[in-house]
Amino acid sequence: MDNRPIGVFDSGLGGLTTVKELRRLLPNEKIIYFGDTGRVPYGSRSRETIAKYARQDIGLLLSFDVKMIVCACGTVSSVLGDGSGENLPVPFVGVLIPAAQAACALSLGSKIGVIGTTATIRSGEFGRIIRSIRPDARVFGNACPLLVPIVENGLLSKDNPIAAEAVRMYLEPLKNENIDTLVLGCTHYPLLYDVINAYLDYEVTLIDAGHEAARWVRSSLVSGDMLCDPQQTGDCQFYVSDTIDGFVQVAELFLGDTISQQVHRVDVDTL
Repeated sequence: MDNRPIGVFDSGLGGLTTVKELRRLLPNEKIIYFGDTGRVPYGSRSRETIAKYARQDIGLLLSFDVKMIVCACGTVSSVLGDGSGENLPVPFVGVLIPAAQAACALSLGSKIGVIGTTATIRSGEFGRIIRSIRPDARVFGNACPLLVPIVENGLLSKDNPIAAEAVRMYLEPLKNENIDTLVLGCTHYPLLYDVINAYLDYEVTLIDAGHEAARWVRSSLVSGDMLCDPQQTGDCQFYVSDTIDGFVQVAELFLGDTISQQVHRVDVDTL
């Protein structure tokens, strides 16, 4: 067994969807979460800047002696590709491969949509991985740059006109292609699950990339004999690079839990 914590990072709040699923699947594990709220969003940055930020985020988590690192950020996962975890002293997983595998397994008609940040869609990595698993797949991608700030500002209800209009604008081209499966390629997007599902008339299978990554983590810990002591009390500590108050307010909404005493601010630029 391994009682060290699991490290999770994201550009902001979206990775909390992965944390929530990890806490459900692995209630005894300790989790360290870093949300780079001072530099969100990553999706409009250059490849070089994203790589720099990712190295700093990973360095912060390694300083807590974590046993695994989860990149709960579709942008970092897609821009850096499969080699993101090379030369790290602990196992590393992003969200691309787990989500792509789920999409390929669940798609009935092989018409798969992918939504993500501008950097994610520009990289083409989701399409490449999906087609490597399922060569018959037709992949339709669309960048959705407004969805991250919409989520970060808590505009999550399917009755919210701003969220509903943004989802309609971005998903209309994919809906017109008659996709049967949609990968939510940014971990912020599951917070708009109800809005997206309603626009697609509840007829499209939605793949939550963060949830699929969490399931991969559980499987990996089991196979690697790295689960914690079953008597251990699980907990989660949160670190952010901007103000704590703004993070706490929205994070508690996402997680359905009180976390104010578990949030700390760090200066990631010093790493």
